Amino acid sequence: MAAEFGPQIAEVGEVVRLAVAPVFLLSSVGVTLTLLAGRLARVVDRARALELGESKTHESDLSDLGERLSTLEVRARLLGRAIALCTICALLVSMVVVALFLGALLNFRLALIISILFIIAMVSFIGGLSLFLREVFVATRTLRIGLRESRMRVRG
Repeated sequence: MAAEFGPQIAEVGEVVRLAVAPVFLLSSVGVTLTLLAGRLARVVDRARALELGESKTHESDLSDLGERLSTLEVRARLLGRAIALCTICALLVSMVVVALFLGALLNFRLALIISILFIIAMVSFIGGLSLFLREVFVATRTLRIGLRESRMRVRG
């Protein structure tokens, strides 16, 4: 009887070995999602702070405030889409792991399905990272370091 389970245990062990790489990928996608969610929270907090300060903003600075809020809106939209694509990636990779085990358990040949799921997951991850890179470019393009001229004139 114990001899009957030997091949099954070896097969499950092989599936576990095959599932390790996707699980590591899930971990990295999870870290990426944490990073993206943190950036989105900072963008939202910054937008709310600027909106609260609108009543105290001088009329000459309202257009500048509008531009800054518009930039934050673009950044939030890019981050939201990146989060969606990375979440889709995580779901698809999870489905790959499930398919690996189901294929071994039920003795189905799911290589094509697993390959397709994994390819779509990688395309989703690439899309999410591309949107993140675009958000970084938007953030650094509008970055302002130093004092504005109007503040320097008032103090000077």
